[in-house]
Amino acid sequence: MDVIHSFGVLAIQHLQNNYKEYHRFLGFMSTVGDPRNIFSIYFPLWFHLSHKVGTKMIWVAVIGDWINLIFKWILFGQRPYWWVHETHLYHNSSVPHLDQFHITCETGPGSPSGHSMGSSCVWYVMITSALNLARPSTDSSVWSSQRYRLLRSCLWMAFWVIQISVGISRVFIATHFPHQVVLGLIMGMLVAEVFEHIPSICNASLKVYLQVNAFLLSFAICFYLLLKFMDIDPLWSVTKATKWCANPDWIHLDTTPFAGLVRNLGALFGLGLAVNTEMFILSCKGKNGCNTTFRVMCIAATLTFLQLYDFIKLPTHTEALFYILSFCKSASVPLGVVAVIPYCVHLLIRDEDRKLA
Repeated sequence: MDVIHSFGVLAIQHLQNNYKEYHRFLGFMSTVGDPRNIFSIYFPLWFHLSHKVGTKMIWVAVIGDWINLIFKWILFGQRPYWWVHETHLYHNSSVPHLDQFHITCETGPGSPSGHSMGSSCVWYVMITSALNLARPSTDSSVWSSQRYRLLRSCLWMAFWVIQISVGISRVFIATHFPHQVVLGLIMGMLVAEVFEHIPSICNASLKVYLQVNAFLLSFAICFYLLLKFMDIDPLWSVTKATKWCANPDWIHLDTTPFAGLVRNLGALFGLGLAVNTEMFILSCKGKNGCNTTFRVMCIAATLTFLQLYDFIKLPTHTEALFYILSFCKSASVPLGVVAVIPYCVHLLIRDEDRKLA
C-alpha cells in the first residue's frame, strides 16, 4: 500500500501546487458531498416532490453510511495528512509537505471516502428518480423519445461532473487518497442500485424501522467489541488525527465514527416515526398531498427551518451527552420535514379555505 499511498501524495501535491487558486470552489464541492447535506437539503426538497424518492434517499444514505463505517473499520485506511508523517517510506528530511485546511482533519479511517460514497449514492437516487418521472410512455412520439435521451445524457453528465469534483476536492484538501475516493464512489452507486430493487421500504411500518435500527446499532457495537477483543483499537485514527492535525480547533467530535452512526440511526428512527403519525396521514397523504401550493410551501418552510436549525450547536464537552443529543437532533429533522411542518401548513391552508368560503 505504501506505493499506492506515495502516488496519492504526488497527486495531492500536484493539485495543491497547480490549482491552489481554486481552493474555494473545491472547498465548496467538498461541502456539496457532505453526507449531512442529505438530511438538510436534498431530503426535504425531494420528499415533498415524491414521498417515495425522499424515503428511499434516507434509507440509501443511512445504510450506505453504515456500510462505509464497517468498511472503514475493516480496511484501516490511512489519511494523507497523517500518513506522510508516520510512514517509513520517507526520510525525516524528505517528508512531503501537504497543506491542511479547516475541513481536512477528519478523524475516522480514510477508506472508503464517506463523502464520495454518500454523494454518489444520493445523487444516483436523484438522477434515476428524475429519469423515471420523465420517462415517456411507450406510445409517445419520436420527438419525446429524443428529448428524453437528451435529458438522460445531460443528467448523467452532471452526475459525473459532480462526483469527480467532489472526489478531487477530497484529494485536494489531503483528507483522502485517490483510490479511497474511487472506492467510495463505486460503493455508493452499488448501494443505491440495490435499493432500486427494494420498493417495500417506501411502505415500511414503524416496527420495521425499529428492527433495522436495532440491527444496525447492535451489529456495529458487536463488531466494535470484536475488534477490541482482538486487541485492535477501532478508534486508532482519532489519535493520529489529533496528533497530526495542523490546528487543534479543526478536530471535531462529529467526524468520529460513532458520531456518524448515531446521526444516521436518529434520522432513520425519525423518518419511521414521522411516516406513521396521524399528522403525516392528514397532511401529506390527504387531499393536500397533490396540491402544488401545499408542496411548495412545505419545501420552503422545511428548508428555511433546517437552515435555522443548523445554527443549534451541540455541547461537545461530554461525549456521551453529545451522542444522545445528536441522535435526538437527527431524529427531529425528518419528524419536522415529514410530519410537523406539513401538518402546520395543512392547518394554515385549511383555515384560509374556510375564510374564503
